[in-house]
Amino acid sequence: MNQTIPSPSKQIMPRPRLHGRAPASLAIHHLLISFLLTLSPLASAQQEYEANAQSDCYANNGSSVLGYTCSKSKSNHANSSSAPACATYLAFRSDLPGYGSPITVAYLLNASTSAVAAANSVPVASPVQNGTLLLVPVRCACTAAGHYQHDAAYVIQFDYETYFSISSDLYQGLSTCQAMMAQNPAHDSLDLYPGIALTVPLRCACPSPAQASAGVKYLVTYVLDWDDDASTVADRFHADYQALLHANSITDDTTVYPFTTMLVPLKDPPTSEIAFLPEPPTPSPAPSDPASVPPASSTESSSGPTPRWRVVVGVAAGCSVLTLGVVLALFLLRRWCRRHGDRGDRSKTTLPAVEHAAPDGPAKGALTRAASLMWPMVVREAVGSLTVYDYGDLERATSGFSEEQRIGNSSVYRAVINGSAVVVKRVPGDVGTEVTILGRVNHSSLIRMSGLCMHGGYTYTVFEFAGNGALSDWLHGGEEEEGRVLGWSQRVQVALDVAGGLNYLHNYTDPPYVHKNLKASNILLDACFRAKLSNFGLARAITTDDEDDDRGGLWMTRHVVGTQGYLAPEYLEHGLIGPQLDVFAFGVLVLQLLSGKEAARQDDDVGGGENGKVVLLWEEAERLGLGGGAGDLLDKVTAFVDGRLHGRYPLDVVFAMLALALRCVAREPRTRPSMAEVLLSLSGMYNWTINWDPRCPDGTGTRHEQ
Repeated sequence: MNQTIPSPSKQIMPRPRLHGRAPASLAIHHLLISFLLTLSPLASAQQEYEANAQSDCYANNGSSVLGYTCSKSKSNHANSSSAPACATYLAFRSDLPGYGSPITVAYLLNASTSAVAAANSVPVASPVQNGTLLLVPVRCACTAAGHYQHDAAYVIQFDYETYFSISSDLYQGLSTCQAMMAQNPAHDSLDLYPGIALTVPLRCACPSPAQASAGVKYLVTYVLDWDDDASTVADRFHADYQALLHANSITDDTTVYPFTTMLVPLKDPPTSEIAFLPEPPTPSPAPSDPASVPPASSTESSSGPTPRWRVVVGVAAGCSVLTLGVVLALFLLRRWCRRHGDRGDRSKTTLPAVEHAAPDGPAKGALTRAASLMWPMVVREAVGSLTVYDYGDLERATSGFSEEQRIGNSSVYRAVINGSAVVVKRVPGDVGTEVTILGRVNHSSLIRMSGLCMHGGYTYTVFEFAGNGALSDWLHGGEEEEGRVLGWSQRVQVALDVAGGLNYLHNYTDPPYVHKNLKASNILLDACFRAKLSNFGLARAITTDDEDDDRGGLWMTRHVVGTQGYLAPEYLEHGLIGPQLDVFAFGVLVLQLLSGKEAARQDDDVGGGENGKVVLLWEEAERLGLGGGAGDLLDKVTAFVDGRLHGRYPLDVVFAMLALALRCVAREPRTRPSMAEVLLSLSGMYNWTINWDPRCPDGTGTRHEQ
């Protein structure tokens, strides 16, 4: 079903599918069936088949394209809350790269992820093969306009998207362009652009009283594929064929079209086996001439060993020899380690303790090469580009790791090595991930690692010195009296630098990486207030296998770690990881740059003290309501912006950055922009800021804005 969707003005008519279950000579039989159906109490259950009316968005093609019809009792007509509603299922054909798992399909169709996973008997992030049907449990309700529907929400992502492409391509025919235009009258079909939030009415229906009395509990909405007809649909769902024809007001001879919906009446909930059509029984092989069958060899018919048996014996013998060889190799390796290994304290990390006594000269180079060979293969290349320091040198450079050299309450110490200011970070355990990334990448917005040392169960990593410390100290360190306040231009520059670093990690490293731990305290500022990403201990590589699966770049973990306020909803709820996790955290970071507030804080007005309600910054920003009146919106935005800026900022850029941040913290991962898009947008905002306020650094860390 992956295909180019034509524009509404030039539609391609889908190839019709003709039913052939009954021959034309049985016309009298059809007339009799039709007559009996008109007398049946189920006649009121019929819904009009949309046929191919959905292909022309601007034709007057009746109400069938707007949804399945429903009626309200006179007593309830004015009260939409008491309108008919039911639990039902949509059958969604997962045929798009971004929607290959229950979690992504649930986000798209506004359904419960756990319910989708349970209906299909798979984990929430389980990859689904292209073209596989997923059952999506939803609630279907009757609207004031007299149509059944289940509402989903979609934010337009691309300039080329239309009502037709969204309904037919993205939602696979579960909606129509006519229904979307009727549902979103404020947005003209010829003036759609990225950022517009749309309501998507999905086609569904509830059993009528007559159907319910006949035992029908569900009307499953199924989108026809190219080779589907009523008989294949009935076979797929094990549904009654005549009831299916009747539910859709069609007959054996009705022409049906792909990308249109049929209602499948069922007495029991559908099961995950609907993903596959029943296979026809394999025909028995035709009898052949006995003379044409080659006689069995005398070797095979004898009681002695056959050639196949000899092959099995040979393979078993070979495996035994290989196993003995591996055991012998491990034994010899263990003896070598006992004779030549370090008899002192051994590191408990996966990186072995490596020290040397010759800090300079050829001996140092030889020892560094030897050390790199001892590291695991995954970090060997990275270690080869780093300096392996002697522990004694690091101890002297940090004055014995004294409290005077410690930065805050961290395990990071100031040091001077060979006349250059650096920082030494002491970490217990494995730092393989950080070494692998920082030893192989090179970008001005990523903190630079120059070397490392292993000693006494600790890993000591040496980084460049960022003279102005962590961004968090400048945003909410409570030191305004000392002038430690970032000006507006500096804040935009920080956002641009961080976006550049994340874009590099996501798109220009091999393999790409997700940082996973982006927050203000992990953004360091150098002497020129340029931002650098640090702390890559939780970073994750996006391997080739991850890109080739059908989960839209998402994978799942059961070990959710991070800082409250920066974690995306899909990560908190389901452990889903992907590039959009960094995009969400970046959106929170931009909100902090705008407001100067913590990502999560206690609200003393609710509960008070330690028992106060936790307020998340991104949820607070959501409540600003950028679609309100101009005057009220201006007041809310200016109240949200950091008061320490004293109004010295361009309002146009503030609104643009706020809108970008809200896109980044969207609840559905797919609606968030990529870091490439974010970087492009911020570049324009930064240029706008520079034109508004030329940069005039005064050397104090505070930029005078005019």
